[in-house]
Amino acid sequence: MSVSSAKSQHPIRSTRSERLLVLGSLLLVIAILSIVAFLLIRERANAELSAARAANNIVQLIDADVLRNVELYDVSLLGLIAASQREDLKSVSPAIRHLAYFDRATAAPYKGNILLLDNKGDVIADSASVEPRQGNYADREFFQSHVDNPDPGMFISPPFRARSPEQDWRISFSRRVNGPHGEFLGVAEAAMRLSYFDQLFNSLNIGRDSTVNLISKDGTLLAQQPQLAEELIGKNFSHRPNFQRIVKEGNGSFTSLSSRYQEKRLYTFSKVGNLPLIVIVALSSDEVFAAWKRTAVVVSFATIALCVSLLWLTWLLCRELRRRQSAEHELAQLAATDPLTGLANRRSLDQALHHEWFRAQRSGLPLSVLMIDVDHFKAYNDRHGHQGGDDALRWVAKVISTHVRRPADLVARYGGEEFSVILAETDSVGAQQIADTIRAAVEQLPLVGDDASPITVSIGISTWTTASDISLEQLLYRADKALYQAKESGRNRVVAAD
Repeated sequence: MSVSSAKSQHPIRSTRSERLLVLGSLLLVIAILSIVAFLLIRERANAELSAARAANNIVQLIDADVLRNVELYDVSLLGLIAASQREDLKSVSPAIRHLAYFDRATAAPYKGNILLLDNKGDVIADSASVEPRQGNYADREFFQSHVDNPDPGMFISPPFRARSPEQDWRISFSRRVNGPHGEFLGVAEAAMRLSYFDQLFNSLNIGRDSTVNLISKDGTLLAQQPQLAEELIGKNFSHRPNFQRIVKEGNGSFTSLSSRYQEKRLYTFSKVGNLPLIVIVALSSDEVFAAWKRTAVVVSFATIALCVSLLWLTWLLCRELRRRQSAEHELAQLAATDPLTGLANRRSLDQALHHEWFRAQRSGLPLSVLMIDVDHFKAYNDRHGHQGGDDALRWVAKVISTHVRRPADLVARYGGEEFSVILAETDSVGAQQIADTIRAAVEQLPLVGDDASPITVSIGISTWTTASDISLEQLLYRADKALYQAKESGRNRVVAAD
């Protein structure tokens, strides 16, 4: 087999260094992507935590302000009840009695009127005037809640429209007035305008698409900022899963899908002291993670660009390594190939012969060597010139290669017009058959011009077996000696060494 055919059957494979380079680049890309992903996930968690802390600060601020003002209302109610039960005030003038009843009510901001009602709901004292207004509030929810409930604790009503000309939204704080034996004597009630919460919530910067809500413990919405729809005020949300969770936990923060807006929101909430009020700050997830998303997009694109560049540079380097390997392979082929015939040269022959010799020594299988010489080549070269002689050598080389096809065999140009064939695992009989076939095929080469003499070859054969006690040098010497015997015997024949 020629060196050129061996090259076609053994494509260039990636070197170990190339595989390590590709593996290292892939591992580096995976490491970069993993680190960036970890950092982005951590930053997202930090963004959510920072938003929850900011929302919690807002909640605590609202809690403190609402609790302080509600306590002011409660102080006014307790003062009114205490004053109404003093016997000495019943004999004083209405103006002095009015001052005694409502002296604690002046500090309450956004207050409506403070009323003292009897057990039938009629007004018996009014903070708006010394002479009480004419009216009955027995139908109001706050009044009905105290009639059958002996608990003197404060009751916070759902939002309602005031009967005043403004018709503004209000909520009332009320307490039951009990007699000495716990009997129902009436109700002390103070109203607060919900515009107080609008003013309080407007002073807070909670971001776009987010809301601040004040809800009673039974689920009634008391105030909201921004007020998305007026009809929501007074609506009950106790059936909503998110509100049920808020009531159950009391204080905390969580992210959930808003059933109203169908988007994720960060809910931070807290109960207002011991009051039946809950403050809820609902931050839009888009608002919470807006800055993080912008950073994530920039970092992701930069990371992808870095990884793609790294892989592209790795590909370029691998391509350059393959080119270098290909060039080295070509140089090795050129160094091992006879440039005229394309067969293996003398150097390749010596390497292959040593390799097959040691392999035959290990396996015990026979090894045969053919020495082939073109007959009368000098005369042929003189007749047809150097170009004709070169063509003849190429023809002979092609014939020999055609009849030596096994991968382990090798056809080489030994020098000048002489060729050599290594036949691995071939005994003398097999070598004889191949040699006869080559000799006959060369003789059948077409004649050149008017040359009446065909091209012929003489072949010498030498075979090593386990029964032979010869060295590699002796094997070559015997093949060469057999070749000369073939020439001396008349040429165009095959001779096997004894």
